[in-house]
Amino acid sequence: MSINATLIAQLIVFLILVWFTMKFVWPPITKALDERAQKIADGLSAADKAKADLAQANKRVEEQLAAARTDAAQRLADAERLAQQMVEEAKARASDEGAKIIAAAKAEAEQEAVKAREALREQVAALAVKGAEQILRKEVNASVHAELLGRLKTEL
Repeated sequence: MSINATLIAQLIVFLILVWFTMKFVWPPITKALDERAQKIADGLSAADKAKADLAQANKRVEEQLAAARTDAAQRLADAERLAQQMVEEAKARASDEGAKIIAAAKAEAEQEAVKAREALREQVAALAVKGAEQILRKEVNASVHAELLGRLKTEL
């Protein structure tokens, strides 16, 4: 065979191989490459979406943290205000109670002073009668001189 016939036969075999490759081999390869490219694109899209979702979730978390901080500060301020109010009420109650105790003590002291004055008057009257008995050297009848003793009590 000549070089031309071999070349033509190789050309025909090559064209059959190209046709067979283009018809049966190339489409599955291009399909696999296209699917792979689509998977990569989907993965990148999902990653971008996840990144956006993460950023949005972080933003919501920050907002919730800020709200929680504000709420905690408000509750703390309310608790401090309530504690201050309770302290003021306790001071007012203690002041009122102290005033009552002082008033009761003053009233009791006044009663004791009145009792002491009465007891002192009685003792002075008895001493006056004894003194008068000794001066007169005779017994004075207390029932007869009750009016005299009453005036003496009021004078003392």
